[in-house]
Amino acid sequence: MADTDSIRRFLFEDTGIRGNLVHLDASWRAVLDAHPYPKAVRIHLGQSLAAVTLLSAIVKFEGSLILQVQGEGPLRTLVAQATSARTIRGVARWEEEVPYGAPLSACCGAGRLVLTIERGDGAPYQGVVPLVGDDIAQALGRYFEASEQIPTRLWLAADGSRAAGLLLQRLPSDADSDDWGRVSLLAATVKPAELLELPAAELLHRLFNEESVRLFDSEPIAFRCGCSRTRIEDMLRIMGETEVQSIVTEQGELQVTCEFCNRTYRLDAVDAGQLFAASTRHASPTLRQ
Repeated sequence: MADTDSIRRFLFEDTGIRGNLVHLDASWRAVLDAHPYPKAVRIHLGQSLAAVTLLSAIVKFEGSLILQVQGEGPLRTLVAQATSARTIRGVARWEEEVPYGAPLSACCGAGRLVLTIERGDGAPYQGVVPLVGDDIAQALGRYFEASEQIPTRLWLAADGSRAAGLLLQRLPSDADSDDWGRVSLLAATVKPAELLELPAAELLHRLFNEESVRLFDSEPIAFRCGCSRTRIEDMLRIMGETEVQSIVTEQGELQVTCEFCNRTYRLDAVDAGQLFAASTRHASPTLRQ
């Protein structure tokens, strides 16, 4: 049985090459439970989630890493987020039938790929490149080439129950170009079914049986949306009392649905009144200490 909902680091001894393997199971199915995605959309979104999880494990940060694909074709948006706490969430938007088996560039049309690191202690970092490639792995490969970052390659797979991925990265000034070329060629022989089905140790042995590879312990991955009633209320306060009360008066209540987990939050007239009454009391000079 393959590793489940986990990421595992590995290292090629005596070379400057490292890697990660990820398997998403219940965490991926929790994303699928929120929306009835067509098969073609599921594959691209699952690969995006596997990719962002792999990338989050090679970046030292406290916060979240967000991968976004934005296009003008049938598949308009892919959003995949992984946090330093090893949680994930994702969502996709499409406007018409997305062709199954078609390359990412055909599904999205002209577009861009965006990687954003959101840290709690400062301004976010964002990298943007044109969307080029047949799939997320190729698009990210072009991203690393265009941004002149550390050479990095990915292999990704996804179906209706599991998403998986393999990442290799050449460490700066440590890896010989011949080593990098050899190991990359070996990794490129991996098949989607092997990524999805084989345990990490077995997969690495099949790919790199003549290399000296050290496999580290796994880290668990879980689905966490991050939405909450508190966050929804903070957003509504930004909208303003007049607009919120107008919606409640017209519709009887205000509904806000989280696009990631599909959970709906409802506020009636009493809730809306208390929301802004509490805000007003908090801001009152008579209550300041």
